[in-house]
Amino acid sequence: MTHIPSPAEELRLVDAELHRLDARRAQLLARRGWLLSQLQPLRPLPAAVPPRPEATGPRVQNVLLVLGGVLLTLAAAAFTLVSWGHLGITGRAVVLGAVTAAALAVPVPLLKRGLRSTAESVAGLGLALTVLDAYALYAAALTGTDGTAYAAGASAALAAVWAAYGLLLPRLTGRPLVLPVPAAVCVAQLPLPLWAVAAGPDVSGFAAALLVTAAADAAVALRVSAGSVRIAAAVGAYGLGGWGVLAAGWLAWTAAGPGAAVPAAALLLLATAITLAGARAPHAGMALGNSVAAGLLAVAALGAVPRSALPGAWTVPVHLAFGIALLGLLGVTRVPEVVRRGFGWASGAVQALAVVAALPVVAVALLGSLGWAARVWSGAPADARAAVTADVPWPPDSATAPLALLAVAAVLAVTVREAAWRPRALDAVLALVWAAAVALPPVLRLPYVATLVVLGLTTAALLWLRRFTATVLAVLTSAVLALLALATEPATLTVLALLTAGFALGARMPVPAAATAGYATALLCASGAALDWSSAHCAPLVLLVPVAAALWATRTEGATRLTAEVSGAVAALVAVGLAVPDAPMLALVLALTGVIAAATAVRPDRRAVGHAAAALFVLAAWVRLVAWEVTVPEAYALPVAFPALAVGALRRRRDPQASSWTAYGPGLAAGLLPSLVAAWGDAHWQRPLLLGTGALLVTLAGARHHLRAPLLLGGAVLALVTLQELAPYLVQVAGALPRWAPPALAGLLLLALGATYEQRLRDVRRVRETLGRMN
Repeated sequence: MTHIPSPAEELRLVDAELHRLDARRAQLLARRGWLLSQLQPLRPLPAAVPPRPEATGPRVQNVLLVLGGVLLTLAAAAFTLVSWGHLGITGRAVVLGAVTAAALAVPVPLLKRGLRSTAESVAGLGLALTVLDAYALYAAALTGTDGTAYAAGASAALAAVWAAYGLLLPRLTGRPLVLPVPAAVCVAQLPLPLWAVAAGPDVSGFAAALLVTAAADAAVALRVSAGSVRIAAAVGAYGLGGWGVLAAGWLAWTAAGPGAAVPAAALLLLATAITLAGARAPHAGMALGNSVAAGLLAVAALGAVPRSALPGAWTVPVHLAFGIALLGLLGVTRVPEVVRRGFGWASGAVQALAVVAALPVVAVALLGSLGWAARVWSGAPADARAAVTADVPWPPDSATAPLALLAVAAVLAVTVREAAWRPRALDAVLALVWAAAVALPPVLRLPYVATLVVLGLTTAALLWLRRFTATVLAVLTSAVLALLALATEPATLTVLALLTAGFALGARMPVPAAATAGYATALLCASGAALDWSSAHCAPLVLLVPVAAALWATRTEGATRLTAEVSGAVAALVAVGLAVPDAPMLALVLALTGVIAAATAVRPDRRAVGHAAAALFVLAAWVRLVAWEVTVPEAYALPVAFPALAVGALRRRRDPQASSWTAYGPGLAAGLLPSLVAAWGDAHWQRPLLLGTGALLVTLAGARHHLRAPLLLGGAVLALVTLQELAPYLVQVAGALPRWAPPALAGLLLLALGATYEQRLRDVRRVRETLGRMN
């Protein structure tokens, strides 16, 4: 029999089973955690990073100390300036002197305890109080003295006191302060300039004071090792030295004679010595910069006296001569390397400035000839300067510009010997000599004919060199020569003929080839104008240039061939532009240009020019028809359509797989569409009949040869012509029908389409397949 436990026993069994299950579950969870730790170790969480402070402790301390020192200084200034009158003389001296002495004495114990920042702040307060002491002394007892002179003496005394204070503290405490000695250097900039101002309005004395102070600063900067003192002295040397150089330079430039220029030259020599001493600076870049400045100042100093004694035109040559003389130190081995390099750079800068000073003369000599384009054959000018200054002013003091250019060219030719830089130097020499040659005629006021001869010889010499740079300069010179030659008719014809012949001798290079075509075009135009021909009648004569260019292109290759062809095309455009006022002559020029293009297209590598020849022939035909006042569109369209169809037939013969749209589409469109547009507005029957007949023949030809383009274009044109012809009758029929007839017919049409829908789809599919099999 089955034992049925009592409820109490059954409850005990259930609790025991649950306890066993809980223990098993805990065991399994522990096992699962261990397995996970073995398969994928848990990453430790990063430790919490405390927020980064935006200001460090020492920085906060410095800010607080500086702020406190500023507030105390302001309070002391307010006491001195506002509350001074409430105390007697003894009280004033005792109070301010005691405060100043305390402020200067407190840094000593502070430094001994290591409180350097606090000591710096209190020392700054003490230095500021010494300034107030000096002011108080002046306000109390020395009001009758000159303020500027007293300020100079007070600043000198303060500089000495501050420097002594800054140097004494390290001996007392063993630890220096940063502020006193740089502050003394800063205050030391004032005594000499203030004494110069107090002495009177003497610019030379003021400049001398500035330069002497700068010399002292340079000595301090070169001898002192402390960084803050060196920086303060260097800033003072460059600042006051720069102002002193500007003052001395102004004196030298405005000197009325050698007597006034000598002091200025002496000041510039002092500045040269100061900057030359600065070449011993430890920093290489600063040493080189000081050497360059020393070289430039030496040139200015040496050239000051001769410049004041000579005319203004010799200012540039004098300084250029001294600048070139600096190059003599490059071979002196006893001179430091950095000084030699600096003088070399300074010499180059002086030469560059000399070239820049000569550029206005060269620019006028080149650009002044442009005005003759508006005054053709108006008469020869008096001389070369008159020829180039008709529209622009002549630069003053420019008589020595060619001399400066030639001097710089000679220096480049002699000094640059490195193989890497020699070709560039020779190009620069060539350009400078060319600029001097161009500027020489107007500078010397050569006669008009002599000017043309000089420019012609310059062009010939440049062409003889056969260098790219020389060729470009030859083109520029020839352009100036050609413009100046426009003054008279014989000069124009002679110069253009000589230029054409001269450049033709070097036409195997691209630039001379282009110049030959240009000058030949100008010569032919000038010849026609000399014969009193109109511009239109000169156009066929200009076409000789494209003919010669096409012939020359067959004998050359590469860039020269392309240049010749492009130059010929440009000349042809000029001829077309000349013939525009006369329609029959324009048609002739276009036809002749087409002949030249067709002859060029005979060459295998220029087949594409044949398209341009065809376009030119068509344009010539159209212009001739316009000249004959022909208004029939077929006269313009059919001369295009038939050649296009012939070209398409040739292409189909060579490539049977070519599409009929590509081969015949352009020709058919050109022949049919203009007539179709005209037929829709034509009230006569002849054009629609002929157009319909032609469209029918085209459609039948397309169906016969299975060509898609003739079939579709011809059919479409035939349908449109038929519709246009039947349109009046359709309108009459539509007017005769009752109003219910159109809806009824539309309904019947829709019913018929719906009933035969599948059959129509098969018909459309069959037509599409048939057209797809056509070309």
